[in-house]
Amino acid sequence: MQSKAKTVQEYLKSLPEDRRAAIEAVRKVVLANLDRQFEEGMQYGMIGFYVPHSVFPPGYHCDPKQPLPFAALASQKNYMSLYLMSLYMNSEAEARFTKEWAKTGKKLDMGKSCIRFTSVDALALEVIAEHLRRVTAQLYIETYLGNLPPAKRPSWSATGATGRPAASVQTAARQSPAKRSPAKNPPAKKSPAGKPAVGKTQGSRATAAASKKVSRKMGKTANAATKKTAKAVARRAPK
Repeated sequence: MQSKAKTVQEYLKSLPEDRRAAIEAVRKVVLANLDRQFEEGMQYGMIGFYVPHSVFPPGYHCDPKQPLPFAALASQKNYMSLYLMSLYMNSEAEARFTKEWAKTGKKLDMGKSCIRFTSVDALALEVIAEHLRRVTAQLYIETYLGNLPPAKRPSWSATGATGRPAASVQTAARQSPAKRSPAKNPPAKKSPAGKPAVGKTQGSRATAAASKKVSRKMGKTANAATKKTAKAVARRAPK
C-alpha cells in the first residue's frame, strides 16, 4: 500500500499508533546498522533506504531518476513489511540469513525480498542487523551490477572510497577479518616420492643453469671442431 507522504516523518504520523511504534522500532535497527553511504527517504510510497545518485550516478535501471533501492519499510493492509533487496540478489547471503534466523526459533515469513510481520516480537532483529552490517553500499552496487544483463548494465565501475575496486558480497562473506601476508620464503613442497618439489622460481633457475651448461659444452665442442678442421686444411694446403 503506497503512501502519498512526502517525508518519512509525515509517513510515520499517518500510521496508527501500534503500527507506528513497530515501524519506528525496525527503522531504528536499520539506521543503526546501515552503511553511511546509504540514505533514507520516501521511495515508491514507502520508507526507503537507497544508494543516492551522488554515490551511484546511474541510479535504478528501471527508472534512472530513482536512486538505487536497497531496503524499504512499509505498513500494508494486513501486515508490515521489511524489504531487503540484497537478499534477493545474493543466494549465499539469503541462505546464511535464513539459517541464522532459524537458530532463533522464530518463524520467518519471507517472499523474494519481503519479510512480513505483524509485530516487532516476530522479528529476529539481531539477524537483520548482522546482515545489514555485512552489506556496504559499494558491495551492494557491485552485486547489483553483476545481476544485470549486459545490455542493461551501465558503463560504470563500482569503486570504494579509496578508489580501488570493491569486492563482491560473496567474496566479502568468505573473506576472513584478518588477512595473512604470504611468507617470503615458503617451504618447498614435497613430491609423492618424498623429494622436495622444485617451485616455479627454483625450476626457472635450474633450467637457466642447465641451458648455460649445455651452451658452454656446445661452445667447447664447436671450438674444438673448428681447430681440428683448421689444422687439417693447413696440412693439405700446398707449401
